Amino acid sequence: MDKIDLKKTDLKHLYQPSARSVVEVEVPALRFLMVDGQGDPTGSEPYAQAVEALFAVSYTAKFMVKKGPEAIDYAVMPLEGLWWADDMAAFVANDRAQWQWTMMVMQPSFATPEVLARAIDEVRRKKALPGVERLRSEVFAEGRCAQVLHLGPFTEEGPTIERVHDFIDARASRAGKHHEIYLSDIRKAAPAKWKTIIRQPMA
Repeated sequence: MDKIDLKKTDLKHLYQPSARSVVEVEVPALRFLMVDGQGDPTGSEPYAQAVEALFAVSYTAKFMVKKGPEAIDYAVMPLEGLWWADDMAAFVANDRAQWQWTMMVMQPSFATPEVLARAIDEVRRKKALPGVERLRSEVFAEGRCAQVLHLGPFTEEGPTIERVHDFIDARASRAGKHHEIYLSDIRKAAPAKWKTIIRQPMA
């Protein structure tokens, strides 16, 4: 059984950008598992619970699909985050107490809403994770965006974000929420090698 990795096939243009230049992409409607929260994620128990629940359900759904009638094996997609503040000045000023976030993991089409509902029920029954109660399945259509790959720690994203904003400002206006896609396992990789996609919707 071959494993499907959407990051390297159908969605390669969205999940394998270059670090050299900012590019414009059209992001279609995709289904995600999502958890909302607020405040500084560093050391935050609700944030950690959200991430734990997202991956527990995503992997449970993966094994359901693999063992089901379609027998499809696929790679679980990476963690993504939408970040904003009601007062965007607080966001720009890095006032993390005012931050709001939606953490999410994209689900392939064969992980249907019915499969995801069963996976949520199974994780709720077997693991009783607190974050599962905040989980939802939702289709998210981002549309026209600019994105680039950032290499290095999160604390050094500023210049990369500026490159994305400059690209947009020269062509359109910014819209939507700051979007990050975390391609690296930060528990294993050195911070200098972390890979993060910086994405921003364009009006």
